[in-house]
Amino acid sequence: MLVSSPEGRVRAVPLHRVVAQVVANGPLGLMEETGRQGQGDVVRLGLGAFRPLLVTHPEHLRHVLRDAAENYVRGTAMWNALGRLTGQGIAGEGPGWLASRNALRKAMSATYLQRVGATVADAVEEAVEALAGRAERGPVDAVAEMTRLVHRVINPVFFASRIDAAQCDRLGEEVAGALGSLLWRMAMPFVPYWVPLPGDRAFARATSVIKDILLPVIERARRAENDGPDLMSALLRARDAHGRPLGDEHVRQDIVALFVAGSESSALTLTWTWVVLSRHPEIAARVRREADEVLAGGPPRFEHARRLVYTQRVLAEVMRLYSMAWAVPRVARRDDRLGRVPVPAGTTLVVSPYLTHRLADFWPDPLRFDPDRFERSAVRARHPLAYLPFGDGAHQCVGQGFFTLEATLVLAAVLSRYEVRVLGDPRPRLAVALPPDRPVGLALTRRTR
Repeated sequence: MLVSSPEGRVRAVPLHRVVAQVVANGPLGLMEETGRQGQGDVVRLGLGAFRPLLVTHPEHLRHVLRDAAENYVRGTAMWNALGRLTGQGIAGEGPGWLASRNALRKAMSATYLQRVGATVADAVEEAVEALAGRAERGPVDAVAEMTRLVHRVINPVFFASRIDAAQCDRLGEEVAGALGSLLWRMAMPFVPYWVPLPGDRAFARATSVIKDILLPVIERARRAENDGPDLMSALLRARDAHGRPLGDEHVRQDIVALFVAGSESSALTLTWTWVVLSRHPEIAARVRREADEVLAGGPPRFEHARRLVYTQRVLAEVMRLYSMAWAVPRVARRDDRLGRVPVPAGTTLVVSPYLTHRLADFWPDPLRFDPDRFERSAVRARHPLAYLPFGDGAHQCVGQGFFTLEATLVLAAVLSRYEVRVLGDPRPRLAVALPPDRPVGLALTRRTR
């Protein structure tokens, strides 16, 4: 295994350089330049009184996320603000998180994917046909259409279709709106909640609608038999450390957290995949040939996914360059060290998969798009924490297998039947995830065989 050792020193980026970079190149430009200069060193960002440590080297990540994970907890301003939306279950810490994690990890296991695989494949087929029908009238908005498509796939998996398609779309819109409205609270954690900030009213309105949609569904589901494979049933069957069922509010917030992870992130990753394929027609042609060979002109099926090997490599490379969880904060509970770098108790650390995925020691020519980086031999030779689009350790995303299945079948189903043209040349911008900085159009033309 190829392992590069960090130098064990801390680089400092003073406030005036932070401000200059943000003014010149925006927040993402600051991140990218800091990563280029640091190349795996620990970096202290000077943000006035707030001076977090930026952590990117895989060996440091191993320490924070695995070896000393109990010392590095979700306790930062970002998590506190986000917790108002997603709660203290799967998106939190402590006993509530453990109960949710145990239920969802079991519910989204490989065995589970086999149980729901046919449902996912059928939902992908229906969603792609509906997308094509709308695209016949002209180009469509990529983010909106990928979001709608993802909702059609996750609805039976999350809810056993207890809510209709329109409600699912509305729920997704309100979750996205609530998430976006938290940016000021995340950026200004020192402001008490009784002092109004931009976004507060939008957050209150969105969370009220979310409760109105979800709580009646949860109450009806609790009264019924919860023996289905959907995630809502799994949460309703779960028990906490004292053997008590999870409350309706706990279940509701877990569903919202799953929506945050499984809806917006999935839709944006699919959007960036279309953008990347449009920039690399030779790679798109190879994905299309694989889809033609595996699907053979028919609808996608669960068993097709494991044979779409190159398609999965393409998705992996998209997630390397467009990491939706671009920065994940942790707080040190006790004094510690990263190599020779002291980490006093209370220090905020920012783990950045976005920058780790650009370290030249692990990713030669890191900005080049190359799916062959994920050939089996290349993966085995690389540090195991050089690639972490779904996080790592105890808080690793439980839905990565589901996303891979869903996205792989979507790409194959679309490319086996349609020529896809992308309108616009977007760049990512920093938000809670990595949306494009401008609208992205999709034009679909049915292929002739």
